Amino acid sequence: MTPTVAVDLGKTGCRAVLWSGDGPAQAVREVPGAPGLAADNGVAAARAAVRAAVLPLLEGESSYRLAAVCVGAAGAAAAPEAARELAGQLLDDLPADEVAVTSDAVTAHAGALGGRTGVVLAIGTGSVAIGIGDDGSYARVDGWGPWLGDEGSGAWIGAAGLRAALHAHDGRGPDTALLAAAVARFGDPDRLPSALGRDGNPARTAAAFAPDVARAAAAGDAAASAIVRAAADALGEAVLTAARRIGGGDALPVTITGGLTGLGEPLLGPLRATLTGSPYALDLRAPLGDPLDGARLLALDASAPHEPHVARVRRTTPDPTVPTPPVTPPAVA
Repeated sequence: MTPTVAVDLGKTGCRAVLWSGDGPAQAVREVPGAPGLAADNGVAAARAAVRAAVLPLLEGESSYRLAAVCVGAAGAAAAPEAARELAGQLLDDLPADEVAVTSDAVTAHAGALGGRTGVVLAIGTGSVAIGIGDDGSYARVDGWGPWLGDEGSGAWIGAAGLRAALHAHDGRGPDTALLAAAVARFGDPDRLPSALGRDGNPARTAAAFAPDVARAAAAGDAAASAIVRAAADALGEAVLTAARRIGGGDALPVTITGGLTGLGEPLLGPLRATLTGSPYALDLRAPLGDPLDGARLLALDASAPHEPHVARVRRTTPDPTVPTPPVTPPAVA
């Protein structure tokens, strides 16, 4: 099989893997992510992150040719023109016959359900529910970014936890373990606004606090527990809305994927309760694969039901020379 590269480009991290045959993939290479394709300078930041992740995989292979590269990028659903622009730029950068760019939620859906129909809730720094029905119907619920949506996401939980900590710091809210946790992670609360923006990606920085909120909730902190329950409610509503919009018969497949699942039962317990208690017949199942598996599937198969949401650009000129990879990943603006 001709080698293929799959990329999962999120707001926190960018992962890339090279498959050179039918066997297992090579080790995953990870670098910092990008703010999202819909953000200011989003295409340039995404391009830098993808190059930093992919080029070292090709190092020393000056004549290497890739059948395809597929990138699942945060923000692509809200900025399809930026997705196509990124695909064209990466085709200039990489020795590939074809580059496909789609939403990271779409690659998460394809990986979690093996390219089949159903609803996938992708939760990480951001959050989005994607539903694809047997009749080709498509529903995207939330995924509007940290300032307009992404309710229940890592950034949402982290920001809510930091607000609760600052309320306690001000004396206008109840005491909470989140204040001590915020101080331990970020330092002086009076400097928290500048700390959030220090790396140019406030959503990613806020999301780093989500595990602290989950730990405080598990320990019984009232403020943290309320935040995590509200997150579970918001995420459950997104899944149920997507299920309603695509319709379908009995036992609609539903799965949950993404880094935020690592918060465990404080979040997943109430989320499962919301879904199993819904009026819809939902078949909750473990994901078959991750977004990298989905990106590989979509790289090789343009007939999947996800194809209308993929920007695909094919080479019409000779392959470029593999560029020299950067010594260190470039900073993401």
